[in-house]
Amino acid sequence: MRQLFDLSLPEPSALTGFAHNRLVRDSENRDGQTLATALADPAALWHLFAGGKAIVRKGGNPGATLTMDEARQFSPDLERAVLLGADATGPRLAAPVALEAEPPEPYQLYDFRSLLYSSAVSDEEAGAIAQAGSLLHWHSTNRFCGKCGLATTATNGGYRRDCSCGSQVFPRTDPVVIMLAVRDGKCLLGRSPHFPPGWYSTLAGFVEPGETIEDAVRRETFEESGIRIGRVRYYASQPWPFPHSLMIGCHCEALDDTIAFDGSELEDCRWFSRDEVALMLREEHPEGVKCPPSKAIASFLIRAWAEG
Repeated sequence: MRQLFDLSLPEPSALTGFAHNRLVRDSENRDGQTLATALADPAALWHLFAGGKAIVRKGGNPGATLTMDEARQFSPDLERAVLLGADATGPRLAAPVALEAEPPEPYQLYDFRSLLYSSAVSDEEAGAIAQAGSLLHWHSTNRFCGKCGLATTATNGGYRRDCSCGSQVFPRTDPVVIMLAVRDGKCLLGRSPHFPPGWYSTLAGFVEPGETIEDAVRRETFEESGIRIGRVRYYASQPWPFPHSLMIGCHCEALDDTIAFDGSELEDCRWFSRDEVALMLREEHPEGVKCPPSKAIASFLIRAWAEG
């Protein structure tokens, strides 16, 4: 038993960005009245979104969790509200708003990536915002039935959409493998054309239907770099609201070191030694190359390998 559960706490997944959502979801008790009950609760708190960005309060009391009085000034669309869960203060809801301009002071719009590295929100808020953003995006793209084309309606606090034809659809999460291939004291990192200057990161790709996580790691690594993979070991996962993914982080064993990278997805792909990676993590590499920032699961995968 000790060997089965030999990973110390906190587990690596709990340390990644967007993974600190502490709301009690109470999913088994959601029903057709759950949302109405939460909306009627005067203690309810809100996360609001405009154009896919979260409304954040700046100034002396920063945060993205708004009281009903604060939320009311933005006229949230209560017909499209969803229930995220609850904490000791009461229910937590999310809803879209329509803004024709930037919000008034002290409020500001933040995209998800900026939120991840902002001191304006707590780690717990960032996790709840990721949940809310993914759920609201799913609703916006599932307003009509995939079987008959009629309009669907949300129920169960926002965790199901029903059609009059009897079809039911549920929120989706897209699994993505993100992996660090290692061999002989080196790790494989690639550079995508859309990365910031100097960035190199782990390879990644969506899991396809009928595919195991391990096989997805092997396929994606080979397709992007030409490197064949043997053993695969799961390390950690991270909620990723772009728009509703789960990043499944793995370390994997490279069976060869001859790179033939796919120029359509990567503009470069290289082996880096542990010493080089240590310099990259400290942003001291002589070529100016660096790793992804600390809250991204790619950084955790790289650091876990580099530090042994």
